[in-house]
Amino acid sequence: MQCPTAVAQQIGKACRESGFFYITGHGIDEGLQQQLEQLSRDFFAQAVDSKLAIAMEHGGRAWRGYFPVGGELTSGKPDIKEGIYFGAELDDKHPLVQAGVPMHGQNLFPTNDPAWRETVLRYLEAMITS
Repeated sequence: MQCPTAVAQQIGKACRESGFFYITGHGIDEGLQQQLEQLSRDFFAQAVDSKLAIAMEHGGRAWRGYFPVGGELTSGKPDIKEGIYFGAELDDKHPLVQAGVPMHGQNLFPTNDPAWRETVLRYLEAMITS
């Protein structure tokens, strides 16, 4: 096992030089990862208007949903990426949602493919338990 500092340095280098990195050996089912990747490719290939049906502004304090290129800021500057955020699925009766804690609540799933909900929730569960 590598030293955590060495791993952090490798991640930092990858982010600076390539802009991304992959983590392997984590135990998440590869088929599940591929299914989520294909759903993502299909989603991001859609027209922006279609993706905006689940815009983050509809997610409220849960901070979930889609954002277009320039729709998110880093250090006050618009990012040149688009994305979609998901998190633990908490209904309106959950104590954290009732308390108005930011980033807690329900997800906004794309409606054009019913596999989104099940796949994302299975993936999140796998991430928590692996």
